[in-house]
Amino acid sequence: MLFKQFGIVFWVSSITVFLLVLIGAIAPNAFANVAGAIFDFTTYAFGWFYLLAVLFFVLFCIALAFTKYGKVRLGSDDSRPEYSFFTWIGMLFSAGFGVGLVFWGVAEPMSHFFTPPRVTVDPLTDVAARTAMQYSFFHWGVSQWSVFTIVGLAIGYFQFRKKEDGLISTTLNPIIGSSNRQYIRKPIDILAVIATVMGVATSLGLGILQINGGLNIVFGIPNNGIVQLIIVFVLLLLYLSSTTTGLNRGIKYLSNLNLTLAIVLTLFVFIFGPTVFILNTFTLGLGDYISNFLNTSLRLTPYQGGTWVRDWTIFYWAWAIAWSPFVGAFIARVSRGRTIREFVLGVLVVPPLIALFWVAVFGGTALHFDLFKGTDIATAVNNDITSALFTTYAQLPFTFVLSLVSILLILTFLITSADSATFILGTMTSNGSLHPPLFLRIIWGTLMASIAAVLLFSSGLEGLQTASLVSALPFTVILIAICYSLFRALKKEVFVKKPKEKPLKK
Repeated sequence: MLFKQFGIVFWVSSITVFLLVLIGAIAPNAFANVAGAIFDFTTYAFGWFYLLAVLFFVLFCIALAFTKYGKVRLGSDDSRPEYSFFTWIGMLFSAGFGVGLVFWGVAEPMSHFFTPPRVTVDPLTDVAARTAMQYSFFHWGVSQWSVFTIVGLAIGYFQFRKKEDGLISTTLNPIIGSSNRQYIRKPIDILAVIATVMGVATSLGLGILQINGGLNIVFGIPNNGIVQLIIVFVLLLLYLSSTTTGLNRGIKYLSNLNLTLAIVLTLFVFIFGPTVFILNTFTLGLGDYISNFLNTSLRLTPYQGGTWVRDWTIFYWAWAIAWSPFVGAFIARVSRGRTIREFVLGVLVVPPLIALFWVAVFGGTALHFDLFKGTDIATAVNNDITSALFTTYAQLPFTFVLSLVSILLILTFLITSADSATFILGTMTSNGSLHPPLFLRIIWGTLMASIAAVLLFSSGLEGLQTASLVSALPFTVILIAICYSLFRALKKEVFVKKPKEKPLKK
């Protein structure tokens, strides 16, 4: 009876996750080595495939927005958006970026500044700074968001316009047919659940490490496993409390809080930091990003060798693809009533623009201090990447307050991401229900926290992170199939032309 209640997707995915975590806890080094070897092979052998696929997703999204299909609503023709624009963007921002942007906003530009993307560029120079900002913009721009857009658009279209369930497998109905075919559907949905659980658990672990790093710098609290386990427990209580309030309260309010805190922090650093330098950096970075978009989108190094592109660009695309079931399903859920054009322009433009300005403000400030003030933030980041943001704050006024607000922002981002993930995992394992059972969401929330705790305690975080990305390769194929499936469905839409009004006779 219990098996039938939850279904095969829940049982297979949860048991698989449990076994992987068990192996990671018992033999973390062996697990990390095997997972790393698999990931290294897939990124080496199929790196070209990731690059071509993500560029295709960008072009596909733009084509949909600016053709007649852009007028189609994710819902009935008379439906309208559930959430205000600010709340909607806050939800997109929280689910899509989570703690990643806060973590990498300083860490990525300074990493590229210390180790440039191109061997012809000398590290810690003005050219290295410009190249670092160009690639940071590229990695946080429209490319990764095109992946989320594809999944969200497909799920939103079939769920709200075609009145189907909200499962990944349902988006392939025009290809595989609307009949059961469980032997095709179930593996796709199971893969989506596993990728989501692994990805969110890894993000929780990353955020917990950064919170611990911030507490260590600000309050001198030890940076160790015991403190991290306490943070996991507190985080679990907070996001389970949030998940019991539902989508229209907990996640909605936290998303607004996230966006508000992010805006306050950004404006403070922008005003009290090197303002003109930030504006110049943003403008030049945007120009470098746009003018070099095709080159960076298809850049590989078959002639000179090296692993930089694989370690950064291909890693980012694989990470975005592995996360796409969760982020896509969530942004679909909060986008009912919007047209495809509104959806694409909103998802593909606004969050990336916020991200690029964030990188320009925080990363640009750190670069300015190293280039012109004689600081050594890049070396500090190279030694301990979790200290990047807080090391930069040490050069600004009100360091203590900034650090506290940032720790709070990281915490609320983690709560929102975990809360959103429990909601989506509940949907994925309850046949696409728009209102998954609370008990099911609590199970997934507890399981994710347990995974993060085990990994932090056993030092297996990196291994499981890499393992979660292995699912990106088959999912890339699924995403391409989803594009074709969505296009076939849209071709059947009926567009009624309004008759032209005849001019009034004088």
